[in-house]
Amino acid sequence: MKILIVYDSTYGNTEEIARAIGEAITGEVKVLRVGEADPSETFDLLIVGSPTHGGRPTQAIQNFTKRVPALNGAPVAAFDTRLSTSLVKIFGYAAGRIGKTLEKKGGILVKPPEAFFVKDTKGPLREGELERAASWAGEIAKCIP
Repeated sequence: MKILIVYDSTYGNTEEIARAIGEAITGEVKVLRVGEADPSETFDLLIVGSPTHGGRPTQAIQNFTKRVPALNGAPVAAFDTRLSTSLVKIFGYAAGRIGKTLEKKGGILVKPPEAFFVKDTKGPLREGELERAASWAGEIAKCIP
């Protein structure tokens, strides 16, 4: 199984989550920063992650998801890193927006978009988040034939 994990990261927290996800899934796994990823690459599963900035994914991730060709029922998943404040509830978050964009392209979300939490704007990740990311990845892998 070919898995493509595309992420953007400002302070390194989203990259840590992306790598933890990649290490937890077996198969041919590529974990690529968004600038290194080709949106037309073929895959069996696409996972996209971003930090939440102003309730949205980074501009680079928004541009990437817009350039992804029709997904035609391909399995997809989305995640973000964020603070756990009430402001996130007001402005929204990146993972849900990424997931909706991938669904509009014809992707099938295999799990609901997932949030991973940081302690402060620049991090670090809260304790247990890398393990939770690996567990989430394992759940995703169970959904792929």
